[in-house]
Amino acid sequence: MHRKATALDVAKRAGVSRSAVSLVLNGRGDGNVAKESQDRIRQAAAELNYSPNAIALSLRNQRSRVIGIVSDEVVTSPFDGNIIGGADDVARSRGFVTVVMDTELDASRHEGAVETLLDRQVDGLMYVTVGLKPLDVPPGMLRVPSVLANCYENIPEPRLHHVIPDEVSGGREATEHLLQLGHRDIALLAGLEISPAAPLRVRGYRDAFAAAGLPVREDLVSWAGWDIDAGFHGAMKLLDGVSPGGRPTAIMCANDRLAVGVVLAAARLGLSIPRDISVMGYDNEFRIANTMVPALTSMALPLREMGAAAMTMLLQQIEDPAANRAPAGGAGGAGLETAALETMVPCRLMVRESTGPVPAGR
Repeated sequence: MHRKATALDVAKRAGVSRSAVSLVLNGRGDGNVAKESQDRIRQAAAELNYSPNAIALSLRNQRSRVIGIVSDEVVTSPFDGNIIGGADDVARSRGFVTVVMDTELDASRHEGAVETLLDRQVDGLMYVTVGLKPLDVPPGMLRVPSVLANCYENIPEPRLHHVIPDEVSGGREATEHLLQLGHRDIALLAGLEISPAAPLRVRGYRDAFAAAGLPVREDLVSWAGWDIDAGFHGAMKLLDGVSPGGRPTAIMCANDRLAVGVVLAAARLGLSIPRDISVMGYDNEFRIANTMVPALTSMALPLREMGAAAMTMLLQQIEDPAANRAPAGGAGGAGLETAALETMVPCRLMVRESTGPVPAGR
């Protein structure tokens, strides 16, 4: 039977001290151990199949090495689970484990969920929501390092860091894609106005037209809802109705389910996508956008990246209490825009077959 590798074995293979191994594998290498040495330590640990003893670490650091995650419906919903996946990846890479509780959209349960996790001596808390929304933060989250993902505090002066998608730039980039293909009559099925994300995507749409020096056709912008039937009926009005400016050459949708309805309406009317009409989605929903026929061009929400950025920020707070102040330089990686307690993660344009050049003669 092979002897289990020790930190000393890792140190010998990497050519460093045992204390350097401890610093790196406990997540405290930056600023204490040279990057080249950190790389050698991680490689040696992987080759020897070594991992720190979690119980010993907990006793030594007076930490549980456990992060509590509360969600409104991420666990029980088919959407947004990648936020927790991204957070868990970062936690595991740093020697932490996550425990997740889902309130199933019952607001009366979220304080109890937080208190239950605090009773388990978690080192920190994260709250994750399906869809961007304001949150009445449970008081217990103010007693330990905490962070919000895909939500923000429902008060004028927030106290917790929050990580959200950059919805304005997402709406702008989606519209720019269609403008670059030559489209000018671009309809927008904008979701529901009461949703926090929808007006931000509309702002991005308008910003793109303004930057291009082009007017927005107001008759082509409507608050449609979020579901397939709303997309179908909205598209039928746009494509089969009579509009003073003529039929749009492209329809941009506030989510992929609306886009499914648009595709169905186009098929009902005998229109080919993208030859007669281009269709643009939003969310890049798993098993919808990439499996549609034709495959749907969509703006991907950075769900996994948001989870990873939020967990990185939370572990920084746990390991360096001074980090509970405003983050410096964009926690979580390149491309993030960080200001005070808000970190915005950019969306990604996924170009597929549902968008093409403006039809000839338009």
